[in-house]
Amino acid sequence: MAVYDYDVIVIGSGPAGEGAAMNAAKKGRRVAVIEEQEFVGGNCTHKGTIPSKALRHSVKQIIEFNTNPMFRDIGEPRWFSFPKVLKRAEKVISSQVVLRTNFYARNRIDVFFGKAEFEDKNTILVRGTSQGDETLRTKNIVIATGSRPYCPQDIDFSHPRIYNSDTILKLSHTPRTLIIYGAGVIGSEYASIFSGLGVKVDLVDTQSRLLSFLDAEISDSLSYHLRNNAVKIRHNEVYEKVEGDDRGITLSLKSGKKIRADAFLWCNGRSGNTETLNLENIGLTANSRGQIEVDDHYRTSCEGIYAVGDVVGWPSLASAALDQGRAAAADMLDAEDFRYINEVPTGIYTIPEISSVGKTEEQLTEECVPYEVGQAFFKDTARAQIYGQPVGMLKILFHRETLAILGIHCFGEHASEIVHIGQAIMSQKGEANTLKYFINTTFNYPTMAEAYRVAAIAGLNRIANL
Repeated sequence: MAVYDYDVIVIGSGPAGEGAAMNAAKKGRRVAVIEEQEFVGGNCTHKGTIPSKALRHSVKQIIEFNTNPMFRDIGEPRWFSFPKVLKRAEKVISSQVVLRTNFYARNRIDVFFGKAEFEDKNTILVRGTSQGDETLRTKNIVIATGSRPYCPQDIDFSHPRIYNSDTILKLSHTPRTLIIYGAGVIGSEYASIFSGLGVKVDLVDTQSRLLSFLDAEISDSLSYHLRNNAVKIRHNEVYEKVEGDDRGITLSLKSGKKIRADAFLWCNGRSGNTETLNLENIGLTANSRGQIEVDDHYRTSCEGIYAVGDVVGWPSLASAALDQGRAAAADMLDAEDFRYINEVPTGIYTIPEISSVGKTEEQLTEECVPYEVGQAFFKDTARAQIYGQPVGMLKILFHRETLAILGIHCFGEHASEIVHIGQAIMSQKGEANTLKYFINTTFNYPTMAEAYRVAAIAGLNRIANL
């Protein structure tokens, strides 16, 4: 067993671990990364963000082909199986692995493939590497082990028709009917994907409305379009039991309902990957969901040990995780580029997609902030008409008196890209954060970004007569 000394050790090579490792390496530190899987990238690359977004893109292309009258000259609408669509995702995953492997090589970062266990706060045992067990020593450690689907004990996930958001990527056929339990971000995204493939989907939501953290108008729009694509949404339902047989799955709800389908997908919550780290050896305890508590500098209660990404809970986004990792490395090395990550845009890749940043109308009303709304509907936007994607809107929330932007909410084609324009202005200090920017700036035409000018003018018109 070899013993190695490093300046920084990072456990996990997902976005959070990558951010920490790269920032530390760029600052001249000797860095090691420990990854449990066979390749770098973490669950984000192999089981979560990348495959699901690649799936969504392929399904969206299929929908466009099957609904565009121009393609009827070629032939009738085509049906594609889920495994066939998955192959596209696999190509993207391979490309991402190559890209990220090169990052580590270029920055002279040592990567150990195996399971990490704490011996003490300065020593980590890596089990199962190609060279056997290895011991790594350091004064600075970043825990970036990510999360996995929360799987309750009373559901048999070994059944061939019962899946979670990880195992669904191994689905070898296309079910005719599917139950998705949990209508959060992941559940809503998979409802869009499978309904786009012609699967009859029952989306079971434990809440009173979809994605309740979103602006209510956006949430209602998503509900409408899912229903329009034959997704049956069932709100305020809690499962009692899930029973599988050779022919399908029966979901029994506490309300007395029973739903039958070919397959069942569990998308209700995630757990931090901490159970094999031997945290007790360093005096740390994870909560019931496997998450580690940190302060506003991503420090745990154990000196020299930081935690970032999904393993700390909110916001559980790849974009935020990368920045958290960079911030943790900056703090432990006393660098000037530390910042606490608290203003994060949401990117929800349903069909159509959703993105938002800042406050919602409901929050501003509760806080008694005098705000007004500027809206632009994509159906009135030339570029959306050219795309053949008229669904969606851009909503700008701004202060009635100062015209400062308070929130951006977007629904429709390229929403996750469009939101960044508003985010950039919203993040400016003082009077630079103003709605007038969108009126005093000339946008390319035709573009989706032009919606900002339309929405800004509409918003100013609403307060002009007061």
